Amino acid sequence: MPDSHLSKTRGMEFLQRAFASEQSCLVAKLRSSDRIVHDGDRGEVNEQYFIEVLRNYLPNRYSVHKATILDSEGQVSDSIDVVVHDRQYTPTMLGSDAHRYIPAEAVYAVFECKPTIDKAYLEYAGEKAASVRRLKRTSVRIAHAGGYYDPKPHFEIIAGILAIDVDWKDGFTTSFEHHHGELTGHNRLNCGLAVAGHSFDTFNAGGEYTYCKSENALVYFLFRLLNQLQSLGTVPAIDWNAYASQLSK
Repeated sequence: MPDSHLSKTRGMEFLQRAFASEQSCLVAKLRSSDRIVHDGDRGEVNEQYFIEVLRNYLPNRYSVHKATILDSEGQVSDSIDVVVHDRQYTPTMLGSDAHRYIPAEAVYAVFECKPTIDKAYLEYAGEKAASVRRLKRTSVRIAHAGGYYDPKPHFEIIAGILAIDVDWKDGFTTSFEHHHGELTGHNRLNCGLAVAGHSFDTFNAGGEYTYCKSENALVYFLFRLLNQLQSLGTVPAIDWNAYASQLSK
């Protein structure tokens, strides 16, 4: 067997083992939080673990925080466990290390963190997603050397759920698809991860399900998410005058 083939094979085996090790470490961290007595405290610890993982894998153009989303009409979302938002063009508001307020136009993706994925938690995550997607997003034209770029159309904000386990014994299959399919409109979830070894998404054209059930489900989920984020391009230019007008009333 040629040396180049051996090198390629061993390199892939190394990457698979390395990614699997990262997944098992995250599972251990999340399960260790079971020792925390209060549900709220335990949830905050797990949210931070997921935030750290996303920050490690996403390019610097994206920021990841726990946040509340607001719009130019003064409406706000529910508190969102994990928000992937623009870092290059959009400032956060009234920000702190623990919590931030983010303009709706800056949001790429929102996630709810739960101990497991089941029917009730899917519905809850869908409600959180809807509280963000219902907000008003502005978009204005952008000046360039030869004139102006037209206002950019709004993309659908990605919504998902992050957890340790899946409640269904058969994982993301028939029972899951039935309950997930009941989430429509603003409540629709595009993806989910159970770091014990399961992921799903509906990113492909036509919205068919894509699954991964393996010790590399974590990195598979992250790469699929990254590809979807890239497809969205850049967030629209905000109409800051619309926000300013609320403060002048």
